[in-house]
Amino acid sequence: MIPNPIVKVLSTLSSHGVRHLLMGGQACVFYGAAEFSRDCDIVVVSQDANLNRLTAALNDLQAVCIAVPPMDWVHLDRGHAIHFRCNHPEAIGIRLDVMTKMRGCGDFESLWDQRTTIQDAEGVVYELLGIEDLVRAKKTQRDKDWPMIKRLVDAHYDQHRDDPTDDRIRFWLRESRTPEVLICVAAEYPELLKEMTHTRQLLGATSSTSLAKLQRELDKEQAAERKADQRYWRPLIKELEEMRLARRKRDAD
Repeated sequence: MIPNPIVKVLSTLSSHGVRHLLMGGQACVFYGAAEFSRDCDIVVVSQDANLNRLTAALNDLQAVCIAVPPMDWVHLDRGHAIHFRCNHPEAIGIRLDVMTKMRGCGDFESLWDQRTTIQDAEGVVYELLGIEDLVRAKKTQRDKDWPMIKRLVDAHYDQHRDDPTDDRIRFWLRESRTPEVLICVAAEYPELLKEMTHTRQLLGATSSTSLAKLQRELDKEQAAERKADQRYWRPLIKELEEMRLARRKRDAD
């Protein structure tokens, strides 16, 4: 069950008409791959009217910008996240991170078209980043994200293995990080395996009975994604360091 403070944050965003998608740990909770997360991460459409509605929602949540970058929406279009801490009594201490773009993911309209909509027992509607986009967004250099990707895909496979579609099978072949699952799906759907091998070379190792060999290929793939994420963030981190330096200089004056 989603914690009430998170419900307050999301319901406030919705009441102000903020066009947003829930991502990060809270989305993983909905997908059955995490048990708890106190942070709230969202991706929003970068349009003036929507950002004005977001500003109004943040004011209602008594949210203050923390760390860098400062609250200037121009930073979102550069690829940064802007971080807030909510001080509303019903959402006290909740950290809200706002983004408009992520490495490896399409623009907001494509994310919106592939979203997952969930309604809880109380009738509250949540718009989530689609699971395939969530997996892409989780391919970072952070250690904690890779076990989460594995749990996301494994949970999806467990939920839908008895009702497979071509799109679901492609997703498992493209994103699974569990050797046993990959070998099982590859053996059961050889035509789709042949198709997907062109886009994920390690699928060629599924014909081997060696789980260790396939795991080594998965580790290589993970290492390559981590390096790609490091390259993506290198100029952004430099910008953040410059912002921190400028803030320290202002504070010292």
